[in-house]
This record gives sequence, structure tokens and C-alpha cells, in this order.
Amino acid sequence: MKKVICRSIKFFYFFSCFFVIFSLRAEAYIDPSTVTYVIQAVAGVLVAIGAAFTIFRHKIKAAWRKWYYGRIAKKNKQNQIDQADKEKN
Repeated sequence: MKKVICRSIKFFYFFSCFFVIFSLRAEAYIDPSTVTYVIQAVAGVLVAIGAAFTIFRHKIKAAWRKWYYGRIAKKNKQNQIDQADKEKN
């Protein structure tokens, strides 16, 4: 019941703010060069986010490979030790 009330309050708050903001009339002119700057800023942010995501992905991949192949190397080393012990006996 608490979740339903909380959701409904959020819903009414969002839409009341939405209607207040977009019901105000603005007497303004947006220059085309201003729009170009906005597009450049948005593109720059998207490129930065993509670069950060790629770097983060490569770090995770490298850490996983180090863990996985280290685990395989430990198993192989243990198998070699076990085989050497069997050959001695």
C-alpha cells in the first residue's frame, strides 16, 4: 500500500511540474548557431561516455582473463606436480 501511495505522489508531482514548466510562454529566439553549439556539446558528451565505457570494458576483460588464465595455470601446475609424484612412486 505504501508503494502505491508513493508512486501516485511521484506521478502527480512529475506531471504537475511538467505542466507548469511547459505551460509558461517564452518570448525568445534561438539562433541556429546556438543549436550547433548544443549539438556539439551533446556529441562531445556521448563520445566521452563511449570512451569511458570502452576503457572500463577493457579493464574488466583484462582482469577476467588474468583471473581465468591464472586459475588454469594453477591447475596445470598442480597436475604436473601430481604426475611427478605418481612417477616417483
